[in-house]
Formats: sequence, C-alpha cells, structure tokens
Amino acid sequence: MSAHNTAQKHRLYHRLQIAAHRAQKAADRAVLDAADITTAQAAVLAVVAANEPVAQRTVADQLGLNESAVTAMVARLMKLALLERERDEMDARAWRLSLSREGRHALRRIEKPFGGINEIMEAALSPEEIVQLAGILSRLAAAFGDEG
Repeated sequence: MSAHNTAQKHRLYHRLQIAAHRAQKAADRAVLDAADITTAQAAVLAVVAANEPVAQRTVADQLGLNESAVTAMVARLMKLALLERERDEMDARAWRLSLSREGRHALRRIEKPFGGINEIMEAALSPEEIVQLAGILSRLAAAFGDEG
C-alpha cells in the first residue's frame, strides 16, 4: 500500500486538523483567561521579546504570516498597550517593535497556561513519542513548504 493510501486510510489530515483545533481552542481559552490575548497575539509578543527591537517583517517571517496580518495584529496589540513601535533608523518606511511594560507582564501571565497545555501533551505522549512527533511535524511543515 502506498504512503498516500495509508495516509488516506488513516485520515491523517482529518486527525491532524482535529488535534490542532482542539489544542488551539484549549490554548486560546487558557491564554485569554490569563492575559486577555489570543495565542496568535501571544506569539507576536514572544517573537518581539526574543528579538527586540525587531522589524515587523521579521515577526511576520518568523511566524509564517504575511506582513498585512502582522500589521493588523500589531495595531491591536498597540491599542492594548502591549507593544510599542518606532521608525527604523535605517529604513524610514519600516517599524521596529518592542514590548511595553504591560506586554512583558502579559507574557509572564501566559507562562503557566502554556505550561498547562504542554503538560496535557506530556501526559498523552511518552518522552520518545514527543521527540518523534516534533520531528514528524517539522518534516510535514517542510514538505508543504512556504504556504504563508
């Protein structure tokens, strides 16, 4: 039986979609409860925190999003006073992003909820399965290439 037929037989796409959707919903609920932001907004804050001051384009690239999506998200995060931005000294058309004090506080508040999501996965999988799954997911992402 070919790999295609095996994937189809086991409905891999469907199973992956359901697992991702359920994990996303659980994470969104937990993060919203803790910091009143979404997981997507939390991802932007995390990328900014790791690279600040950082160009919006870099945030988009690291998250696999188009710049217009990041621009809209940055606008919402600025309205929530979680991000600050200033013009890039080297490119007047570009913005450099930094976390505000409130943004740093929001990231600290979501550490425990994200830890809880990881604990659920760790309870469902052995350490070896976690390593295998991480590798498999990386290969799948690479197989589909840059679809963002």
